[in-house]
Amino acid sequence: MEKVNQTMLEFYRATGIMTDPGEFTDLFETLPHDLGELCCAIQGLMVHIFWAKRYGLDLSEARQQEVNLRTVPQKVRRMLELDEQPLSMPRPLGKKLVGNCRDFTLLLTAALQRQGTPARARCGFGRYFLPGHYEDHWVCEYWNASQERWVLVDGQLDAFQVEKLGVRFDALDVPDDEFITGGKAWKMCREGKEDASKFGIFDMHGLWFILGDMMRDFLALNKIEILPWDAWGLMAGEDPTDPEELALLDQIAEWTLQPDRYHPQIRAFFEQDERIQPAPGWTP
Repeated sequence: MEKVNQTMLEFYRATGIMTDPGEFTDLFETLPHDLGELCCAIQGLMVHIFWAKRYGLDLSEARQQEVNLRTVPQKVRRMLELDEQPLSMPRPLGKKLVGNCRDFTLLLTAALQRQGTPARARCGFGRYFLPGHYEDHWVCEYWNASQERWVLVDGQLDAFQVEKLGVRFDALDVPDDEFITGGKAWKMCREGKEDASKFGIFDMHGLWFILGDMMRDFLALNKIEILPWDAWGLMAGEDPTDPEELALLDQIAEWTLQPDRYHPQIRAFFEQDERIQPAPGWTP
């Protein structure tokens, strides 16, 4: 087994600009340390925007806009406006923050980091939502020190969703053939092993969509967990055709497939290439 880079682990143990609780740091101390209980606690704070009706909740337009809250402090502030109880206390359905898979992932990542566990968000596709389809999705990946490996956790999947989706694996240890990172999806399609039209969400599919998720995953590996609809630079919204750009994107895919090995390259490219830097005027 390749020796893990301790500097890299320290990087993911520290919170980033999205996951730092800031003024609400003390509130995170009330959250459980057991992984399963922690996921349940986060599920008690939020409701997924696309699952709300299945739980019996009709969301107003104003409530739906809560998915645009980017950072953990912004989310916690809104949670407390809805319900002043500690974060360890589950909210009634109508007082849960409205979020999506990225938001469940962000809160779980933040909580694990505050507890001293290296954690990072991953963007890609879940195979467990629709038959024969790779659904746009985010999960959390944390370093299991006792097993010396990264473990994928789907913090969104509560008992209700597991039952309705017929999930047969442990959501606290998602197999890597059930969640496909953006870079892996890119490589699969570039090598002709899978059809790009199977990747996406709603009426949005194709290589351009995979590219967007790959770059969001790349940014998340730099602790910049942007919204699913944030896009700039290399995330152009169309299938790339330029040979030089395709070669670069193939390289980025390789880096994200082995993010521990290529952590220095991932960090250097993020810091040096303006095509991946946030767009002018973008703020967390």
